[in-house]
Amino acid sequence: MNFRPDDDTSSNLALDIRGVSKAFGRFPALRDVSLQAREKEFLALLGPSGSGKTTLLRVLAGLEKPDAGEVRFAGEDFLALPVRKRRVGMVFQHYALFRHMTVAQNIAFGLSVRKGSDRPSKSEIADRVAHLLSLVQLEGLEKRYPSQLSGGQRQRVALARALAIEPRMLLLDEPFGALDAQVRRELRRWLRELHDRAGVTTVFVTHDQEEALDLADRVAILKDGQLVQLGTPNEVYEHPADPFVFDFLGAACRMPGVVEKDRLRIADWESPAPSNAPEGRVEVFFRPDEVAFAPADGPGLAAEVKAVAARGPDVRIECLIEGEVVELQAHGPTLPAGVAPGLAVRVKPLRPQVYAT
Repeated sequence: MNFRPDDDTSSNLALDIRGVSKAFGRFPALRDVSLQAREKEFLALLGPSGSGKTTLLRVLAGLEKPDAGEVRFAGEDFLALPVRKRRVGMVFQHYALFRHMTVAQNIAFGLSVRKGSDRPSKSEIADRVAHLLSLVQLEGLEKRYPSQLSGGQRQRVALARALAIEPRMLLLDEPFGALDAQVRRELRRWLRELHDRAGVTTVFVTHDQEEALDLADRVAILKDGQLVQLGTPNEVYEHPADPFVFDFLGAACRMPGVVEKDRLRIADWESPAPSNAPEGRVEVFFRPDEVAFAPADGPGLAAEVKAVAARGPDVRIECLIEGEVVELQAHGPTLPAGVAPGLAVRVKPLRPQVYAT
């Protein structure tokens, strides 16, 4: 992606969230969350169920009022504005289209219900609908009803309807959750292109790590109502802030270790410790496909190959390491030399991440 914010988040700042907290009874959905988004930035809110990402989105939409904190957009006190004056477009997981309205009528709805001088003329609405149909690549389908469309097409209509009001901010709540994997991948690429053409600040809620890393300029990772890490997709994946982030962003292997005098020891293997590794007992994380295999007298962790199975273009290799079965992965289709069920090998993590226990 072309846009990557630097550390100066004050430049072209659009959205500024500071100290937002929200509880439902005794359950704290958000705990002192602060983050910012720049003008025209695509920001993903990523986290497991119950992390607070949808609650934060609803606060931005005006559907929930926070117990504490402030939200500003383009310098304005966003929480003081009524919902209709926030000019926020929102798209939900289940489309929420009007079944008795055509595609064109659904897209035009937000404009046609405006009052008095705020309501555009019929010709202006028609022009806007035609432009949006072209933008979301649904030309020729304006007279169809939602029941006559595929799931992907209905989601495009929902996005066009959200854009019709010319929002200052677009809020997307798991917009692809109801679609199958192939359609999700196709719409993901299309949504990023749509965002770039529309030029609107976008906040996107998802629990799909691949989706967030592929789409967003920056990713805000939440857990238990708190912001854990905020950064570009590359930053959060390559430098996870803690074990939760490492584990959440992809398959992970975990082993205990010790760091002493800039040396990392895991079981019977010792290597230089990663920079800034804490001294003492640590947890060592590494990706299952970021390992090198060597003969039993080579460098790495002593392991016994228990099973090998092809999985598409890659090969899954189960190894017994320190009494635990660890699932590793090699980029196939051929196996690394000397790797076969029953053989003793050495496994060397190539890029271990180290965290204090």
